[in-house]
Amino acid sequence: MTSTPLVRRLLVAVLVVAGLVGALAYWRFGRAVDVVVARAVQGEVSVHVQGPGTVQARTAVTLAARVGATVTGVLADVGDRVQQGQLLVTLDDREPAARLAGVKGQELAVTRNIEAARASVAKAQADLELAQSRQRRDAELLKQGFVSQAVVDTSTAALRSAVAGLDAARASLAAREAEATAVANEARAAGVTLTHTRLTAPIDGIVIQRLAEPGSTVLAGSPLLRLVDPATLWVATRVDESVVARVAPGQVASIRLRSGETLPGRVARIARLSDAATRELDVHVAFDTPPARFAIDQEADVRIDTGTLPGIVVPATALVRDRSGQTGVLVVEDGRASFRPVGTGHADETRVRVTGGLAEGESVVADPAGVRHGQPVRVASGT
Repeated sequence: MTSTPLVRRLLVAVLVVAGLVGALAYWRFGRAVDVVVARAVQGEVSVHVQGPGTVQARTAVTLAARVGATVTGVLADVGDRVQQGQLLVTLDDREPAARLAGVKGQELAVTRNIEAARASVAKAQADLELAQSRQRRDAELLKQGFVSQAVVDTSTAALRSAVAGLDAARASLAAREAEATAVANEARAAGVTLTHTRLTAPIDGIVIQRLAEPGSTVLAGSPLLRLVDPATLWVATRVDESVVARVAPGQVASIRLRSGETLPGRVARIARLSDAATRELDVHVAFDTPPARFAIDQEADVRIDTGTLPGIVVPATALVRDRSGQTGVLVVEDGRASFRPVGTGHADETRVRVTGGLAEGESVVADPAGVRHGQPVRVASGT
């Protein structure tokens, strides 16, 4: 008799739990929920190729020392805009200036030597003309019997000596003129070396790196400043061989910088050499308008629009995964939401292309959040 109240209490508890479970089951599976549906229709999705890249410049130059010297001035800093021909760096010019002055002195001496050699040629020419006149006169007198053969022989020898003297004077003049040419070339070289102590901007651009300071000693070839032309900025990205065939020069692209700024661009160049390890090719996307603030090697994301693909499409929000992680949609059939696995292809911001598992005209839950497989649904609205 004492066990009867206990049994009743247990029975009541069981009934309460069963009622709660039933209510929960109805709430989860028996209660119809309002859903927005969308029909699977024939349409198109935008196809794009995207990937990470870095900001580069097609025109980038390094201003380097042409001679070894001490830096006396750096007239531009990082971020400065410079014009072609603008003086940027000066080097100690005392040694090349002294060398040029010495060569100029040699030029003056050589000029005077040339003048003396020309005078010698003129004198030798006059001596030759005199010797020729004497030889002709003595030969005529010999015919008339007024002089002996010995006199003619003497005047003939004097003529030969005058010819040799003229040849020697001309050779000396030629040597002095050759010396003048060599000294002139040396002077030009010294002048060029002197100009190398004043380095100017080779292009219009922006200084991105300063590599030397006044007082430092640099060698020939040492980099001093690096400049880029901001009008030639582009993003270097890498595209897999499997999709690069869809990319073509001139295609519209968008470039998103790490700063969050998104800028329009276009495909400017596609490499013809693939990386043997990654099977990727370099693609350069140029900015339509260069960013006001940029950094070389700055990271960026590139998206290239490569056209559209037709097929059955559904809203991208309609995709859902089951417990096993399989992708599918909730198809509305006989008033219930039924999970169905589907194959998917390309997608854009709003729609996804279905490649299998769904027929044209079927209705799917557009926003499956909170809706479960097998749950009754009421269509609130549709597309």
